[in-house]
Amino acid sequence: MQVTGEMLIGRSAVRGSAGTQRALNPALNEEIEPAFGLAAQDMIAQACDLAEAAFEPYRHTSPETRASFLEAIGKNIMAIGDTLVERVMAETGLPRPRVEGERARTVGQLNLFASLVREGRWRQATLDSALPERTPLPRPDLRKQHIPVGPVAVFGASNFPLAFSVAGGDTASALAAGCPVVVKAHPAHLGTSELVGRAIQQAVSEAGLHEGVFSLVYGQGNAIGEALVSHPAIKSVGFTGSRAGGMALVRLAAQRPEPIPVFAEMSSVNPVFVLPGALKARAEDFATRLVESLTMGVGQLCTNPGLVVALEGEDFGRLRAALSKAIEPKAAATMLTPGIHQAYNRGVEKLASNRSVSPVGRGQSPAPTACAAQPVIFETDARSFLATKELEQEVFGPATLLIRCRDTQEMKAVAEFIEGQLTATLHLEQSDIEIAQGLLPTLERKAGRILVNGFPTGVEVSYAMVHGGPFPATSDSRSTSVGATAIDRFLRPVCYQDMPAALLPEALKDANPLSLWRLRDGKLVQG
Repeated sequence: MQVTGEMLIGRSAVRGSAGTQRALNPALNEEIEPAFGLAAQDMIAQACDLAEAAFEPYRHTSPETRASFLEAIGKNIMAIGDTLVERVMAETGLPRPRVEGERARTVGQLNLFASLVREGRWRQATLDSALPERTPLPRPDLRKQHIPVGPVAVFGASNFPLAFSVAGGDTASALAAGCPVVVKAHPAHLGTSELVGRAIQQAVSEAGLHEGVFSLVYGQGNAIGEALVSHPAIKSVGFTGSRAGGMALVRLAAQRPEPIPVFAEMSSVNPVFVLPGALKARAEDFATRLVESLTMGVGQLCTNPGLVVALEGEDFGRLRAALSKAIEPKAAATMLTPGIHQAYNRGVEKLASNRSVSPVGRGQSPAPTACAAQPVIFETDARSFLATKELEQEVFGPATLLIRCRDTQEMKAVAEFIEGQLTATLHLEQSDIEIAQGLLPTLERKAGRILVNGFPTGVEVSYAMVHGGPFPATSDSRSTSVGATAIDRFLRPVCYQDMPAALLPEALKDANPLSLWRLRDGKLVQG
């Protein structure tokens, strides 16, 4: 399979007419052929119109058809082989093991949603029997199921060229729900996007689905995003990226004649609280593991541990020394794009110039090549942190801020002060349980996932996973972008009252032809 620079609108491969753009190799600071044609407004409209035409037939496909379609996408991605792996490596600077691991995760997500579609609990089929003899008023026959919302716009992420991109979690969960998808490729990995897009396009054709089930478009600047989110066919948006970008889409979606939801994952510093017993027992081990987590993926993970909170004292001194020792040998490594690299350097410089902040340690200095980030750890005291809101701002990359607290009350004040997060972590021993009990209610309000004695980097794709959180971690804390319940973002409930049996959807028929587990008169039964 070759990269051609063409968009995929339905079954067609189309050369964009609104200028061109090339992908960049960040390790070499060199452009990569070919040039990609960018979408004009009429091409965006065509993709959205096709998605609208595809919605009704696609949402009525059988569970087996939809599940097999998702599995076929995964098989087609794997069939691209090294062509895909090498293109991802060239466009991102990521090493082969990381790319192959992310490819496996992407296929795993698709297979998870295929299993979910077949199993059917996502429909949340609920039946309340009629009570004609009830007084003072009878109850009608009421039945409820969840149905897809309509076509979804997905914006590919910069930091996960496969798992949060063209066939990533947003696309997989939307397709599983029965929603056609229009993907806007991230400009950092255009060739990767085309290759994966062709795998989806092929699967659409093989399954005999309407061509509008999937389209892929390219574009620069805000205009393409505005055109996509503003199109009346689009009923929901999935986004992973900056707070500025996510909030721009939220505002745009809210201003439409028909406002629509935007599920934006945006900003998180993922605080790690090291409680006194844990600090005393394993300061050195914690430091080693923290630096490994901090530098994973050159720190370009949305769950990167950007704050570490601990009590001052002798054990804090041990932690500081161990962190300095652990980070010193860490090499500078290539970041995904020049823009991310520049933003990282600005964030580091801003921390370094703050009078209340001091350096703990730095990794190896970068060579004078493009996009290499030097890992760094800074320190401040809790009073300064609480008085300086900008110290909480995310520095996207391998940097963290160590916060020194005088007592556990100050530690709790830090927990109360921070904004919404994807994760919060407690490192504790048995002797720390009482302190943890005091912190936990606050952390439940602040984060979507709370870890104990681990590190937030690494997000399992499973049924219980929550990858979301209060603003600004996400624009809607009621949802997750990873795991089985990500499908809920693209569904809505419909109630059927006194509906004749001939008109009932299969999920709600008395005979239960789909063999679903259903809530019937308040009891969960398979029938």
